[in-house]
Amino acid sequence: MTPLSRGARIITAFALAAATFMQVLDLTIANVSLPTIAGDLGVSPDTSTWIITSFTIANGMSVPLTGWLMARYGVVRVFLASLATFTLASLLCGLAWNLPVLILFRILQGAGSGPMVPGAQALMISIFPADRRSTALGIATIMTLVGPIAGPVLGGYISDNWHWSWIFLINVPVGLFVGLVIARTLSGNDTPTRKLPIDSVGLGLLVIWVGAMQTTLDLGRNADWFSSPMIVTLALVAGVVFLAWLIWELTDAHPIVDLSLFKSRNFAIGTIGLCLAFGVFFGNILLLPLWLQTQQGYTATWAGMVAAPSGIMSIILMPFITRLMRSVDARLIASFSLLALAGAYVLRASYTTDVGYYELAIVSVVQGIGAGSFFLSLLTILLDGVPAAQLPSAIGLSNFCRLVVSGFAASMTTTMWDRREAFHQSHIVEAATPVAAPFAEMMRRMGDMGMHGRAAEMAMQNQVMKQAYLLSTVDLYWAFALMTAALAGLVWFTRRSA
Repeated sequence: MTPLSRGARIITAFALAAATFMQVLDLTIANVSLPTIAGDLGVSPDTSTWIITSFTIANGMSVPLTGWLMARYGVVRVFLASLATFTLASLLCGLAWNLPVLILFRILQGAGSGPMVPGAQALMISIFPADRRSTALGIATIMTLVGPIAGPVLGGYISDNWHWSWIFLINVPVGLFVGLVIARTLSGNDTPTRKLPIDSVGLGLLVIWVGAMQTTLDLGRNADWFSSPMIVTLALVAGVVFLAWLIWELTDAHPIVDLSLFKSRNFAIGTIGLCLAFGVFFGNILLLPLWLQTQQGYTATWAGMVAAPSGIMSIILMPFITRLMRSVDARLIASFSLLALAGAYVLRASYTTDVGYYELAIVSVVQGIGAGSFFLSLLTILLDGVPAAQLPSAIGLSNFCRLVVSGFAASMTTTMWDRREAFHQSHIVEAATPVAAPFAEMMRRMGDMGMHGRAAEMAMQNQVMKQAYLLSTVDLYWAFALMTAALAGLVWFTRRSA
């Protein structure tokens, strides 16, 4: 690719960062708006979850195709086509008049946006000199990490103050801006292409197992997981078809997904480390607002304000981290950042129901110290040694793995949070017998406040539930801390990045 002038490189990098942020934002922005959308369209809240599920399934199917598409048609062309589809689908989502139509447009939005983030990352790397790769990856990292945090906050604010359609319509001007910039600076400067035959069998198997797996993860919690015959069937289909797809891809001459990348030790271990670390991080940014909003009385906006220092700290530190990456072993930075995250999770495991905003925000600052650098360093490790021709495939495959693990982490976090709450609640109730001193003291205090009979029982139940959810939250944060600390040692099985 022909080098760009400094000014053109800056504006192009800004546009690519905006595209990444916009696409990642759409993974979470609609979550808090579901009740509003359901009420406006006259459907049940359970049915409205397909607004999320349809997007994630379609997106999960299209991301692995990134490498093949970009090798066949060029990185710039595929990115612009993906951006155009996403922008058009966002407009159509904002204009949707009923739920089936909205779901149809969300499928188009998810499928079209699959190559956007890998494409933006590949282009970001290509427009910067080789010795500035850490800068390119740093910009992409910030958007990938800040997007999921900002999504629920922005979605909640729009739903509360504007019409829900604006959670989709805000993408349109951003998409037009990015498209105009990329077409202006990179059109006619595309990567070489090859006429690759399409692996139709591999593509078909991929669509089946990814669709079945994503549906299982998205609907499993509401269906009580394997108590549901539908979930059992979907899980079996996903497992069997995945094995068939794996065998086919490893033996086909022109696979739709280049699994040979996993022969590289750095790519294999780096991808595992990045996916698991991001999965835990994603579970953390899902769990904290959930606990704050359902048990601590926080609004979506204030829950976002708790998470905001993490994103701000990552942005502040990113220029220093990218400069540090040029001279310091990426494994050392990865270990330090993962231990910083583990430390933040340990601090969150010490919360009580009386925790205040400033205590919450300070821990978010600690989390921000590790958040940006863990993603950047692990991405640097896994891309080390990947030939330029395979770079789009490597980025697409690592992004796909990250999305799969994130979806699994989100489902497991919410499921285990509820199950641990039920476990702790049963133990608290067993201990809180009428003869127990704490129980008697609490009932006496309620009587002093004028609460008797049923009102006192309801207040007692609320307190028990609140404490049970706190203990469940603490359990999960201890698990997050242990897993993240273990990953700090895993990175040393890779070779030092050049």
